[in-house]
This record gives sequence, structure tokens and C-alpha cells, in this order.
Amino acid sequence: MLEDSKPKPIKRLRWFIVWTLFCSTVINYINRQTLSVLAPVIMQQFHMTHEDYSYVVSAFQVAYAGMWLIGGIIIDIIGTRRGLTLAMIWWSFSSMVHSLASSVFSLAVFRFMLGIGEGFNWPGASKTVAEWFPADERGLAVAIFDSGSSVGAVIAPPFVAFIAYEFGWRYSFVAAGLLGFIWLIPWLYFYHPFKSHPRLGEEERKMIQERRGTPGPSALKGAKRWLSLLKERNVWGIVLGRSLTDPIWWFYVFWLPAYLSEARGFSLQQIGAFAWIPFLAADLGNFTGGFATGFFIKRGMPVIRSRKLVCILSSVPILAGIPAATTHSAMSALLLISLATWGYASWSTMGLTFPSDLFPQDVVASVTGLSGLGAGLVSTAFTLLIGYIVDKFSYFPAFVAAGTVPLLATAIVLILIRAPENSEKVNHERR
Repeated sequence: MLEDSKPKPIKRLRWFIVWTLFCSTVINYINRQTLSVLAPVIMQQFHMTHEDYSYVVSAFQVAYAGMWLIGGIIIDIIGTRRGLTLAMIWWSFSSMVHSLASSVFSLAVFRFMLGIGEGFNWPGASKTVAEWFPADERGLAVAIFDSGSSVGAVIAPPFVAFIAYEFGWRYSFVAAGLLGFIWLIPWLYFYHPFKSHPRLGEEERKMIQERRGTPGPSALKGAKRWLSLLKERNVWGIVLGRSLTDPIWWFYVFWLPAYLSEARGFSLQQIGAFAWIPFLAADLGNFTGGFATGFFIKRGMPVIRSRKLVCILSSVPILAGIPAATTHSAMSALLLISLATWGYASWSTMGLTFPSDLFPQDVVASVTGLSGLGAGLVSTAFTLLIGYIVDKFSYFPAFVAAGTVPLLATAIVLILIRAPENSEKVNHERR
């Protein structure tokens, strides 16, 4: 009788969980991209300069950056299930209240609120991947959930533009916010902690435990556990690497619609029709990086070495953003920007995978959060600088920086990040 009452195991449960995280990331980006798509309309209605817009965007980024760290620590303490549930409720509500904005100040306040909730997503997702996936699958798992950012950015322009065109721009924020409440249903159904999941089959449980290849739990407890991370060279390699690549993504996410409108003459309908293309390329980049590193690992290359190789290869196409600013053809510019976002997304997949490769599960979210804090603060400064540069000069200097700075990020990753001792052993056992 007791055996019959047990829930039936879900085969390949880990993949259902990661695709649920993919959906949360899609919704995350639809919510944040709503303002970007509507920027030409809202800037005109609120009489905003580029500097005003950069302040509004920066309000989101400051909160978002802080919550990568604080949210990561909170998730390590209260657990992923509860943490991401509360975060989704908060950011969905915050998105919906954007519809009440009546000034630059109120818009900035609502963006700050949105950033608080959205900052939980990546630390929580990274912790889940470390918990649920073996080493040779983690790159692909990260690619799946992180590709949601690209898919969300692809969906947002036509979705937001259609609702704004049919019902008014304020309803776009309401519609985007409603998506999060729907997501809670599959999340609460599929996700439970690995050790206590009632629907996890024994075969899958053993496979994950045998091939996980992550360091054991940290011997330190409380504040000492997190403060000790600041002494780790791998932490600084991850933080600096992301801090010098994430601003490029933010540049394309927040400024591409405005650039297409002002420099290329696109209407809101044209932005909805074409602005998604670079983000589709980024989606392909996520999977390119994930599949490539998995390919190298399965053929005997050590895990960390495979991640670094993908970073090197991915930094080359990011340079395509520079000629995008000088070409006379709008379509050529979009294609070159797409090549750059493809390279960035492949690099980013590695940047998000490093914490789960290098650190115990009980601090993965914290390390990811610390890297997000650094990346967010640098991105905020870059955003403010772009607002000033565009008002005073043009978009060209921003494109140059977006193309070249990731080369420095790659060099830092190569110099600072070192594989833990057990990673070589795990990889040898896999061969």
C-alpha cells in the first residue's frame, strides 16, 4: 500500500527543471525589455533626454546588481524553491505597476523595484544547475536557462509593440507582468530540492551524484563562509570576467531600439519587426557555447580548459559590433550586431557555468551573485556613460567599447581561473 501511494518518478526530471528555469528567464527578459521597446514612445511622451533615459535604466541596474549578491545569499539560506517563488511574485507585480508611471522619477522607482526581484533569477538558476546536473551536462544546462534571456528579448519587441499599438503602451507592462504568475504553476510542480524530491527516480539520482564533480560543502559556516570567498582568485576571475562582458549585453538590450529609431530611422512597428534578430542570434550563441564545451569534455578535455577555450573562440565575433556602427546599410548593421550578440552569449554561458564548476553547492549562488554585483555596477556606469556620449557625440564610441573590452575579460579569465584538484580526476574517470 505504501509503495502504491508514492508519486511516480518523472524520467529525466532534471531537464524539466532546467526548462522551467528557461521559462523564468524568458519572462524575466520580456519584463525588462518592455521599457526598451517602448523607449522611443515613452521618451517622447515624458520629454526625456538620453541622459534621463540612462538614469531610469541605471535605477534598474543598481537594484539588479545588488540583488545578484544579496539574492544569491538569500537563496543559499532559504532555498531555491522559496527564493525564486517570492522573487517572481515581486518582479511580476513591479512590472505591472509600470503602467501607473507619470514622470521620469516614478518610472525610475518602478524600474528599481523590478531590478530587486529580477536579480534573484540567475543565482537561483545557477545553484539549481550545480545541484541537479553532472559536470559534462552543466554547460548545456546553463545554455538552456540562459538562452531564455535571448528568447525573451526576441519575443519582447513584437509582443510589446503589438499590445502597445492595439491597446496603448501601459497595457504592455500589465501583460508582461501577468506571465510571471502563470509560471509559478510549473515551477512549484517540478522543482523540489534534489535530496528530497518525491518524483526523482533512483537511477537518475545515482547518475547525478556519481558524475557531479563539484567540490564538497564548505567547511566554514556563517559569515566566514562568504567572506572567505573574497580571497579566492577564481572568484575574482569570474567577477572581473563578467564585469567586462555583461555591459556589452546591457548595451544591446537597453539601447538597440533607441539606436534603431534614431540612427537608422526605424518606427515602432519596424522595431517590433526587426529588433529581435540580434537576440535570436544570442540564443544560438548560448547553445553553441553549451554544446561546444560538452563536446570538448566528452572527448577528454578537462572541464575548466574546455570552458576557457570557448571563451577565447567566442570573443572574436564580438568584435563585429564595431563595423556595425559604420556601415550604411541598416540590415548589414543588424547582421553584424547579431554576430556580436552570438559571440557574447556563447561567452556568457561559460561565465555562468564557472561557479558551479569551481565551488561547493552551498556557495554557488553567492559566488554567482557576487559576479552579478560586479557586472551590474560596471554595467550601470557604462549605461550612464552611454547616455552622456550619445547626447554629446554619437553611438560609435559605445560600439567600439562593446567590441573590444571582452578581449580583456578573456585574458583575465585565462590568467586568474584555475581548476580545482578534483576536476582533473573527475574528467579522467569520465574518459
